[in-house]
Amino acid sequence: MKNITLLGATGSIGKSTLSVVDQHPNQFNIFALSANTNWQVMLELCRQYQPTYAVMTNEEAADKLQAALNNDTQVLSGEQALCDIAEHQQTDYVMAAIVGAAGMSSALAAAKAGKRIMLANKESLVLAGDIFMDAVKHSGAELIPVDSEHSAIFQCLQGGRSGLSKIQLTASGGPFLHTPLNKLQSITPDEACAHPNWSMGRKISVDSATMMNKGLEVIEAYYLFNLKPDQIDVVMHPQSIVHSSVYFNDGSTLSQLGNPDMRSVISYAMAYPQRISSGVAPLDLANNSPLEFFTPDLEKFACLKLAFEALKQGGNAMGTINAANEVAVDAFLNRKIRFLDIPNVIEQTLSQVPHTTLTSLDAIIANDQSARLTATQIVKQHA
Repeated sequence: MKNITLLGATGSIGKSTLSVVDQHPNQFNIFALSANTNWQVMLELCRQYQPTYAVMTNEEAADKLQAALNNDTQVLSGEQALCDIAEHQQTDYVMAAIVGAAGMSSALAAAKAGKRIMLANKESLVLAGDIFMDAVKHSGAELIPVDSEHSAIFQCLQGGRSGLSKIQLTASGGPFLHTPLNKLQSITPDEACAHPNWSMGRKISVDSATMMNKGLEVIEAYYLFNLKPDQIDVVMHPQSIVHSSVYFNDGSTLSQLGNPDMRSVISYAMAYPQRISSGVAPLDLANNSPLEFFTPDLEKFACLKLAFEALKQGGNAMGTINAANEVAVDAFLNRKIRFLDIPNVIEQTLSQVPHTTLTSLDAIIANDQSARLTATQIVKQHA
């Protein structure tokens, strides 16, 4: 029986994780759950799974949960509590599924504590890749990606890296793959969140629509698989059946395929190196043809281009674009700026925040805060 600490229990990854746990009650136990403000859903989860700890990042939400809960679950609040449950001695596996920079510290705590980290929070590597990977190396932690593309690469490399030439991440193109650039200015938040293949939260849905999500995945892959920037490629694949590919110098290509359902990836991370049932139907290739592939349009999807540029710059550039993107997407979802303003805010923030090298977590957090302030001022100019 493995104890799981689920960070981000009320989000889409959290729900899918619990779905897999439900199918294997003799193998996995929910030791701790976390959420931000949604104490009502957390209340139901605590009643169902009886975790030892429940963490609400928001203190007011924690108080409401505590008042409504009548079992032995201990309710905690605040950022430090997330780190405490991630590194807890009784925690075996940590599902790091908090969205955005808010999930970095707790994922890093799990890495330093030598846990199996099922990493769905790509920002941990985008912001603190060198520090995070160094912590994994020195603690003996297991780092297994929970992202369909990175899991695909991870699976394809199980036979070894000999002769590895490059990796290729697939991108669905979101809802606007075939939408002309001049039609994107009037896109609404609801339209941007209507992903054709995946069921996701609103922030990551917008990231998929702008392809910033893929840009962040490029940076994540750079750290996860110890690659050079020119060894990472992106191809548009609207069906989301081929999740990614690995190319070798003998002309061979290995790809991982499956129906677009995160439970496959999650079950793989939970059971690795074994495989267990996930509840996902097997792929029927005959009923999923044709499979299409296109070169990405970097003029229309400027966020992807900006991510490659930040990766090549190195230093704080990757954290800067992540912070600017979070500010810009929030402003777009609140109808303060237009869809095509998102890459403009990011590009302007990247040019205004001084480029530097970050060697500590404090420096990373300070850069994140500085970039957010800069991006917020730029958003006001676009509003």
